[in-house]
Amino acid sequence: MATSSQRPTGAPQDLAAHLMDHAMGHLFSAALRTAAQHRLADHLAGGARTAEQLAAATGTHAPHLRRVLRYLAARGIFHEDATGAYRLTPAARPLRTDVPDSLHTAVLMATDELFLRTSAGMPEAVRHGGASFERLFGAPFFDHLGAHPATRQLFDDGMASLSAQVDEAVAEAYPFPGTGTVVDVGGGRGGLLRAVLRRRPQLTGVLFDQAPPLAHHLLDGDELKGRWRTQEGDFFATVPEGGDVYVLKHVLHDWPDDHCRRILRACRAAMAPGRRLLVVDCVLPPGNAPHFGKTLDVAMMTVLDGQERTAEEFATLLSAGGFRLTRVLPTAAFPSIVEAVAE
Repeated sequence: MATSSQRPTGAPQDLAAHLMDHAMGHLFSAALRTAAQHRLADHLAGGARTAEQLAAATGTHAPHLRRVLRYLAARGIFHEDATGAYRLTPAARPLRTDVPDSLHTAVLMATDELFLRTSAGMPEAVRHGGASFERLFGAPFFDHLGAHPATRQLFDDGMASLSAQVDEAVAEAYPFPGTGTVVDVGGGRGGLLRAVLRRRPQLTGVLFDQAPPLAHHLLDGDELKGRWRTQEGDFFATVPEGGDVYVLKHVLHDWPDDHCRRILRACRAAMAPGRRLLVVDCVLPPGNAPHFGKTLDVAMMTVLDGQERTAEEFATLLSAGGFRLTRVLPTAAFPSIVEAVAE
């Protein structure tokens, strides 16, 4: 057994408790889901309240609720004061449903049984390769969504919630041109395109995706009137022609390399030489540095057989699709902007 003098610098004193706490991390997901389902953050928006007060407001069991609150407070989600009342922390604020940066639906999506079961299948995914989702549910993820409208709605709502901050960060970080057309390929409900067009009043845009997300697009309103259109299609086959800047936000990380090459070639076929392609995804740092992209990477592996990538992996992938990587720009959110030029 290692002595304290042999323990690495910065290692926890109780290594067994530290490891087991991580091993039981599914309880943290369940506690976050409990807080989101009962909208505890909404009930704390007006100030601190005791577990008993929260239980009365939410119709829950006060002793159990207090234990969940205590557990979350130990991890920075809520804070218990000396009187036993709980209040919001910065980390808990996005659980509110009434704030612009709300992650309430994103948390409900990420902690849904659909994804918890998929994560539990990780050992088999590692053993055999491919996504554990398809083995568990009998169909690839997006095919499953197509056959289950309620699940598709949960996914679309959750992704829209998660994307809101990313959209603003990307629109602010990248020097989009003052005129021309931006084509958002696989753009979902169009949150990013909306953020870009708001900042560039002379730009026009095309939102390209499948029918379900397009049916709930976010582009209506007088501010953007006459400056956008939607187009339904399959980005593995063709994408709209004639754009000046093409965007793939959180698209390539859904797919293995061979599928990504098909998407990139479809984009390249629609683009004139010298036009720019922006890939908005996590760019994984080297070494052991923590990064949310490393969490997303194993999520993509189990759900979709996709992956997050390093800058070098993006350069290789883009080259195979007919592009040259020109630069990687960080944003204020977790993904980066990988800029490439059509050759």
